[in-house]
Amino acid sequence: FCPGCRALQPPAPRPDLFRLMDCDRSFRIDARQLQRRFRSLQRAVHPDRFGQRPPKEQYYSEQHSSLINKAYQTLLNPLSRGLYLLELSGVEPAKETDCDADSAFLMEIMEINEKLAEPKNEDILEEIETLIKDKQEELTREVTAAFERDDLQEAKKLLAKMKYFANLEDKLKAKKIPS
Repeated sequence: FCPGCRALQPPAPRPDLFRLMDCDRSFRIDARQLQRRFRSLQRAVHPDRFGQRPPKEQYYSEQHSSLINKAYQTLLNPLSRGLYLLELSGVEPAKETDCDADSAFLMEIMEINEKLAEPKNEDILEEIETLIKDKQEELTREVTAAFERDDLQEAKKLLAKMKYFANLEDKLKAKKIPS
């Protein structure tokens, strides 16, 4: 907002999402604090509040609201938060080929994929869901430790593994939706 006239200003071209959401630039975040900041910012700039304002301010409001949603979603999700931290550090994002050397890991992913390809069986789906959740929690702990050691290459490898489990989670969700 303009300090003089209180008119909404355009968002910065490439804002730091951590600064926008008033968080430390760290992999470890306080989800409740993030949510409070999200709600507070959305209350201030939500397009519904700008219906009677000039079109330019309505447009800026939409831009800010969209940016705040993006920041919240990016920082809330461990995988996207980790990838964003790597990007801010100038590290190329993890590619799925970054963990190709780990054949045991790839075998595990292949086995889960094969189970997901089988005819729908609720018990197997629940078992896979638990396995994916446990692996994601374990990887999140490992990524947290890697970032705290400032070992960005290790964080990058672990985030590549997290991508595999995020893809499996998407496949699982698609399979659970009644057809």
